[in-house]
Amino acid sequence: MSSPSKEKIAVFWHRRDLRLHDNAGLYRALRSGYKVLPLFIFDRKILDALENKEDKRVMFIYDAILEIKDKLNKMDSDILVEHGFAANVWKELITKYNIAEVYTNGDYEPYATERDQEITDILAKENIPFKSFKDQVIFEKKEILSGQHTPYTVFTPYSRAWKDKCNKFFLSSYPTEKYFSNFFSHTKPDIPSLKEMGFEKTDEDFPSDKVRDELLEKYEEQRNYPALPGTSRLGIHLRFGTISIRDMARKAFDTSNTWLNELIWRDFYQQILWNFPQVGKGKAFRPDYDKIKWRNNEEEFKAWCEGRTGYPLVDAGMHQINATGFMHNRIRMVTASFLTKHLLIDWRWGEAYFAEKLLDYDLAANNGGWQWAAGSGTDAAPYFRIFNPTAQAEKFDKKGEYIKKWVPELNSLNYPDPIVDHKFARERCLKAYKDALDKS
Repeated sequence: MSSPSKEKIAVFWHRRDLRLHDNAGLYRALRSGYKVLPLFIFDRKILDALENKEDKRVMFIYDAILEIKDKLNKMDSDILVEHGFAANVWKELITKYNIAEVYTNGDYEPYATERDQEITDILAKENIPFKSFKDQVIFEKKEILSGQHTPYTVFTPYSRAWKDKCNKFFLSSYPTEKYFSNFFSHTKPDIPSLKEMGFEKTDEDFPSDKVRDELLEKYEEQRNYPALPGTSRLGIHLRFGTISIRDMARKAFDTSNTWLNELIWRDFYQQILWNFPQVGKGKAFRPDYDKIKWRNNEEEFKAWCEGRTGYPLVDAGMHQINATGFMHNRIRMVTASFLTKHLLIDWRWGEAYFAEKLLDYDLAANNGGWQWAAGSGTDAAPYFRIFNPTAQAEKFDKKGEYIKKWVPELNSLNYPDPIVDHKFARERCLKAYKDALDKS
């Protein structure tokens, strides 16, 4: 902790918004009339659950905080960085600082909402208000509702309503820069090192936080082809808020309706998570799908994880995610469909594996994508629609460039035979799903 202060201050708690620019909660804090102390907590409840102590996402967060620290230092301020359980950190902060108000931006994940309620209660005992704002999405919670005043559970009508409601007001940036003189001047606190927190430094070349107009202009025609650099790769930046969703949505409106739809999918899944929190706690959105009898063969799951299924497009995707923490979205659909429908392995197993590996892992989108693939989610493809990985490869990787890059062993004796016959797997899947759903 840095040295105590008797001056009444506001604290801004950074979470999924690791930037000073166009930050909704920070803007409100800077205009509060109090000097503002920025705070980040490396939450042990989250970090202790990470088995990989070289987790690249922790490194990404650490780098983003160092960048914020550098900017604040030039303004004679700093960010306070703590490592611990959030409730304990706040209890100590209350004794160290004369805190008038706490500001933050909303997080819709089940653990985050429970944690925020706990912190709200701790602060309320000291008569300190906890103020949370919308920042990581354009529309949140119940802002977009159907004519029956219920949350949308199908994307197309949701996206139509989203576009009808969206205007310059919702896309305007918060001019935080105007109020940078309102940061609290204080002794430069030390940041706990990665090593002190039990993590190792990684030499990771993270994707750029810039997106080129040329890429967006060709986005619709190129986004489905994994061999092309046709996607924005901004997922990790949107996940941790190192860029502004409002800046990105304005850019999308100007250049690419298809890319705009991808941003709307983010809002859609976040409002699903908020309105149907059971999906974030391991439940199928469509409860009947929890009756499916999964085979859950551990050897086959291991083969899928390691990219040894004998289906080149599936294996290429798994090699890519294991090596880089990224997988092309088209391939995410193919690999997820293969696990759930060809191998009849519970989608939760795949969801957890992606959660561990993806740099841009986001609970709402990851859960939404896996449940879509399994047929159990919102807007889901009918259960009888089963991707044929061979046909997908012929359509989206015609020259085999993506497969050659990620499965160099393809034509060698080391490459396995298909783990299961497509036709057989399809019929087995249809029977298992039909048996479960007929009982409903």
